[in-house]
Amino acid sequence: MGEILYRGRRAAVVENSDLRVTVLQEGGHIAEMFDKAAGVNPLWTPPWPTIEPSSHGLTTGGAYGDGSDAKLLAGIMGHSLCLDLFGLPSGAEARAGLTAHGEGSVAPYDLTVGDGTLIAHARLPIAGLEFERRLSLNGRSLEIRETVVNLSDVDRAIGWTQHVTLGPPFLERGATRFGASATRSKVFESAFGADDYLEVGKAFDWPIAPRADGGTADLRVLHGENRSSAYTAHLMDRSRTAFFVAFAPAFELVFGYVWRSADFPWMGIWEENHSRQQAPWNGQTLARGMEFGVSPMPETRQAMIDRGRLFGVPCFRLIPAGGSVHVEYCAILRRARTIPESLDWPT
Repeated sequence: MGEILYRGRRAAVVENSDLRVTVLQEGGHIAEMFDKAAGVNPLWTPPWPTIEPSSHGLTTGGAYGDGSDAKLLAGIMGHSLCLDLFGLPSGAEARAGLTAHGEGSVAPYDLTVGDGTLIAHARLPIAGLEFERRLSLNGRSLEIRETVVNLSDVDRAIGWTQHVTLGPPFLERGATRFGASATRSKVFESAFGADDYLEVGKAFDWPIAPRADGGTADLRVLHGENRSSAYTAHLMDRSRTAFFVAFAPAFELVFGYVWRSADFPWMGIWEENHSRQQAPWNGQTLARGMEFGVSPMPETRQAMIDRGRLFGVPCFRLIPAGGSVHVEYCAILRRARTIPESLDWPT
């Protein structure tokens, strides 16, 4: 346990005999949930060298792009936090310093480790929020509790998404299998990437999505083509505990998250398969985001509020003036020879 450097980044670690969990000090990303026996981290490590977000713009030039996501991409890794925005800022917000997906993934965090628990705490001055995440290892599960406090004197409509992203070697084209408690679903409503393969804006039932060429795609299998891009939004089954699970046959490992559907009713699946050619992607990235939260689509705050509901379910979370909201969820990494039909909250 304690403070370390992880891939050149300041970080803290909590571990047991089975797993090691590393959290970055800047951005608060859960960078790895490392299986010691298999030697594998299911979470995504970008193919480009990351830096502390506070260093972005000092000497980096356009190495991470020139959009509102550049600062985020400079430091992104693994499981990121989208707060208080899921998507791009407005022009006015960007001029005020807000980055894509909000301050939660670029802010400096105070990290404290003790008694098997890692606490990450940050203030988000632009959003006027305070955030705390408590992570505790329990065997092969990681128990997580988050608190968001509204420091302002007005009610706030916010986006709040767990941007969990998987990457190689756990993630393998045509091999990695997925399951989820998803129901009604919808393809992103405009062009998402250069190599979109799904029919724009089409509603469907999980897991069979409509392809742009008239066929169908089973989202339970990672796409196997040379290049592809996609985003789909999924309403989780609200009658049960929500989950997603991923199975890597090569390592006989199951990785997934369990959460309360009342807390996070939506999950977005983001696919980047060597499609984005601009910096810092440079056509080198294979990643799949399984992003569960309070919003179905990555979009501006105005669009989120204007949308209001999708399939009759709210698309943002309201935090009352001076109030706070608490959620709990769990990440699981364990050995398996097949993908389970469901994933339950560990007891």
